[in-house]
Amino acid sequence: MTTRRLTVAQALVLFLANQHTERDGDRQRLIAGCWGIFGHGNVAGIGQALLEHEDRMPYLQGRNEQAMVHAAVGFARQRNRMSTYACTTSIGPGATNLVTGAALATVNHLPVLLLPGDVFATRPADPVLQQLEVPHARDVSVNDCLRPVSRYFDRIWRPEMLIPSALDAMRVLTDPVETGAVTLALPQDVQAEAHDWPEEFFAERVWRVHRPVPDPRSVADAAAAIRAAERPLIIAGGGVHHSGAEDALRALADSTGIPVSETQAGRGSLRFDHPCELGSIGHTGTSASDDVARQADLIIGIGTRYSDFTTASRTLFANPDVRFVNINITSLDAHKQAAAPVIGDARIALEQLAEALGGHRVAEEYVAEYRAGARKWADVVDRTTRAATGGERPGQAEVLGVLDEVLEDRDVVVNAAGSMPEDLNKLWRAKEPRQYHVEYGFSCMGYEIPAAIGARLADPSREVFALVGDGTYLMMPTELVTAVQEGIKINLVLVQNHGYASIGGLSEKVGGERFGTAYRYRDTDGTFTGEPLPVDLAANAESLGMRVLRASTVDELRAALRTAREAEHPTAVYVETDPAKAQLPPEAWWDVPVAEISTRESTRLARKRYEDQARGQRHHL
Repeated sequence: MTTRRLTVAQALVLFLANQHTERDGDRQRLIAGCWGIFGHGNVAGIGQALLEHEDRMPYLQGRNEQAMVHAAVGFARQRNRMSTYACTTSIGPGATNLVTGAALATVNHLPVLLLPGDVFATRPADPVLQQLEVPHARDVSVNDCLRPVSRYFDRIWRPEMLIPSALDAMRVLTDPVETGAVTLALPQDVQAEAHDWPEEFFAERVWRVHRPVPDPRSVADAAAAIRAAERPLIIAGGGVHHSGAEDALRALADSTGIPVSETQAGRGSLRFDHPCELGSIGHTGTSASDDVARQADLIIGIGTRYSDFTTASRTLFANPDVRFVNINITSLDAHKQAAAPVIGDARIALEQLAEALGGHRVAEEYVAEYRAGARKWADVVDRTTRAATGGERPGQAEVLGVLDEVLEDRDVVVNAAGSMPEDLNKLWRAKEPRQYHVEYGFSCMGYEIPAAIGARLADPSREVFALVGDGTYLMMPTELVTAVQEGIKINLVLVQNHGYASIGGLSEKVGGERFGTAYRYRDTDGTFTGEPLPVDLAANAESLGMRVLRASTVDELRAALRTAREAEHPTAVYVETDPAKAQLPPEAWWDVPVAEISTRESTRLARKRYEDQARGQRHHL
């Protein structure tokens, strides 16, 4: 057997460089490159290996470990999970900074490979710098924090362990059911240890991403349920995009007339102006979707996991006779809501279902009803996103309206947290399947900027706009430096609203009176109700190397966005919104428990509202 003598780190880098995915004949490199921040736990191992094999494994320099994972996840999402990045860190705080990003990846079923350094396997000095001492378990390190948020975890105590573990890691990354964060913890002495590796370990390997075919009886049962329903409704989730099932969904909607609503992850499954499209569903949904959902007698979930925002905390599907059919590649999600499960690839299942439903169409009265609701909501969007004059300060909804004017169909909007996901979900007119990139499985503040970098790397032909409020920006602006360093053209839309606007509004509804949510000086009574803080976020972005355009009015915003879009370098558009222009109210409930006992009248009133709304919750059996 021919062998090659390399360190563990060198062998791992060469192995990763030769892994590919393939689906429907489309072959991609599985690990497109490696993000890294080096410390004593990885600089002499993975760091040296990346230096030695720069020609095989592209390296990107990160500024924050969590942000590196977000960039990898943003890339993987735009590539339909067929390609991702590795992220390497030192042991200690570098490794634990990965936890939030790993949780985001796993919650959203998006692949990312984590390569944190770890403690010495040989324990030459004990404890070493940044070692967590657990008296009852000497094999525990801070990296064990990554176990519950990883779909696969292993610690490579000996070189011989790498081969089976690396293969398992690739299997999980490419498995549509299992994928998420994969962690290979690498003790720093083992990384640098030499070993004789079989040449076969470095051969090109293709991981075929299969499309599991659903059981024919399940498809037949689903078709029978649809034929028997008078008011069916489709909920398109992120699985529609992951499967590339948009065309199959459109064909089914065209032939049957069944209306389609979408989750945050599923937005863009149908173009906004498709006659069957009702927009988003649930707590942040449109009245068009939610009104239909309340009366639907059959819900057809496609690639959705039925989060509380989608179901309005189990209050949305109010028809006492409602039943569910779930198309999902994951058994766990296919069986939710006591559904009739169709377990398999979404595209294949939809094609088979359309064939089984040949000639079936819902009643024209139902079509006329839901289309009237869609037109009514379109009027709401027009009124909400259009400013009265170009010289006024925009509200947040009007910022989105101007952005909608400027962006082309293939441009991408990235967002994750704050009040903007709700506005986007209700108001954004998605024109292309990959235009709407809102991470709402984990809704992680700080995701937007690094994810925009990942999205741009995934497809440099698309303009990418990261929509960021001041709260999110202050948490993680670090990767602007990376965008500037690498010349990665992203567009930052930086919205100043002086605090945590989303949680401020929620706090008011649950009797919290916006406590601790405003970015203001303390007033004489000790509360944060004084003047807004004199923080210049535009100057901060400029200091990090961004070109910054300031906009005070709707007209200035429109001009600035157009300039940013046509620029050849990373550009930020800074706009201060008018807080007096309120958001649209929710169209459905969300369960956020209110204090049962309080001395404050606002809390007591909120508790009463909460109890009234909670009575509508039900388990679908």
